Amino acid sequence: MSQALALKYRPRRFEDLIGQDSVSRTLAMALDQNRLGHAYLFSGLRGSGKTSTARIFSKALLCEHGPTSKPCDTCEQCVMANEGRHIDIIEMDAASSRKIDDIRDLIEHTKYKPSVGRYKVFIIDEVHMLTKEAFNALLKTLEEPPEFVKFILATTDPLKLPATILSRTQHFRFKKIAKPLVVRHLEHILNTEGIDFEPDALEILARSGSGSLRDTLTLLDQAIVYAKGKVDVATVTQMLGIIDPEFLEKLFDAILQKDENAIREHLRELENYEAEMVIDEMSLFLKEKLLQNDPRFPPMLLERFYRILADAKPLLALGTDGDFVLSLTLFKLVEAMNIKEIDEMIEALEEELGTVTVRETGTAKRVPENDRPESHAAAEPKTVSPADIQRPASETQRSRTPDNTIRFKKLIEKIYDRNAELGRAFEESIEFVDFSDGTLSWASHAEGANKELLKNHFGIVRHFVQEIFGVGTRIKLVKSDNPPPPKREAAEPQSRQSPQPAPDPETTGAPLPDANAATHTASMVEDVDCNSAGCVTGHCSEAPQAKEIDAKEIQNDPMVQKAMELFKAKKVTIRSKV
Repeated sequence: MSQALALKYRPRRFEDLIGQDSVSRTLAMALDQNRLGHAYLFSGLRGSGKTSTARIFSKALLCEHGPTSKPCDTCEQCVMANEGRHIDIIEMDAASSRKIDDIRDLIEHTKYKPSVGRYKVFIIDEVHMLTKEAFNALLKTLEEPPEFVKFILATTDPLKLPATILSRTQHFRFKKIAKPLVVRHLEHILNTEGIDFEPDALEILARSGSGSLRDTLTLLDQAIVYAKGKVDVATVTQMLGIIDPEFLEKLFDAILQKDENAIREHLRELENYEAEMVIDEMSLFLKEKLLQNDPRFPPMLLERFYRILADAKPLLALGTDGDFVLSLTLFKLVEAMNIKEIDEMIEALEEELGTVTVRETGTAKRVPENDRPESHAAAEPKTVSPADIQRPASETQRSRTPDNTIRFKKLIEKIYDRNAELGRAFEESIEFVDFSDGTLSWASHAEGANKELLKNHFGIVRHFVQEIFGVGTRIKLVKSDNPPPPKREAAEPQSRQSPQPAPDPETTGAPLPDANAATHTASMVEDVDCNSAGCVTGHCSEAPQAKEIDAKEIQNDPMVQKAMELFKAKKVTIRSKV
């Protein structure tokens, strides 16, 4: 008569227990040292060996050569225990006998000495199913049972037990059985049964068992019947209704290659599976790739993929179309490949600003880039050879002058973003000339309302100049015979313009003020350094730039000190107006 594998290969000795070394060792040493408790509690996952351990421990207590950790299995006591007919080993299912009357009958049995054995052992399985009244009735007996009575309680949910029960028992926690141990046990059984198998098929069975050896052996029983003599991957995946790992390999290859046509073909095949199961299998596949250190799946990419798969689970819980959610998830995985890393974005920004990396004797330096068309702005950084580094400084500087026209356009856009009217006035009135040696040279054609607006908001203009061209950038005003820059939009109505001021010497050809007296011709660059609003209005002054007020001076001002004392301020923050 055939027998289920879970029963046929049920452990009969402590050495046969799978994955519970700490529990078996502790119980064996307690038996050998005769340090026995009166009540034990075994908790853990289903199929982890709780009931089997309870039976082995009971047999070890009643063996004629015991108590011993290695029962003989030959004496009458061991034979009756192995056959499940020992009169002094009483097993009770608390799921069906859970009322107080059942516990009263059990307590009545504890009053009588064992019939043939050394102890009378009570094994209560699924003890968490007992009622509150039944637990209360058991408390006193469990705390002080007769010396010939031993209690072994087993449960899958110890949190449902009252604290009074937990405090009266020795608690042994059974761990989830590791997958390699389960696979090794399956190989032993199949070799003993003489059945061919594929190791990958056993891996799938062990994973589907979720750490429960009994569940895994039940699946193995089913696979042996379904496979007709050989347990292989194809039959196991088909029997369990899960996806073949080779199919997942092809699916992720298509995702990495961004082959949308291949992904659509795979989606047609995935319609035969549950969407939630497919997402779980994809997560397990990515986990295996992480453990295998597959170079195609770096950790950052795996993290993106896992987030997308995790986001798909709540959509399925809402009862939406599973196939649509799965399709959306796969194409989101493809889009995740387009996200740039932070390092890539920094390099792209450096390229946009016109810088290249120079490697000289192992040290990286940042120098301006060669003049080049805007279409090549995103090219890769250039590496300058040592021969180029040894050129004269003037020649090297000339060959690496950046395209400052782009920077000046960015300056205009920055001003537009801050104040559209100010940006329009700046664009219509200021002509870019040159930028070299930390000095920005431009020509001013400001008149009327534009001139007044630029004069009042010169601080904003200077702030953006230093932001784009550098903190120490100086501004010089030069004369230009070129016409004013083209206007972006039509001029404002005459009613909105301010009264026209007196003619500007720069536009009328009259002699320049004393600050510009050193200029001999209109085409020469002026030697005057412009530090005030005259740099944008056309009137420069040699007066030194106004010294910025130190933050400490502001804080030490008597009025500020009085305000701090009045409001009991612990911290004072001083911000720039621009």
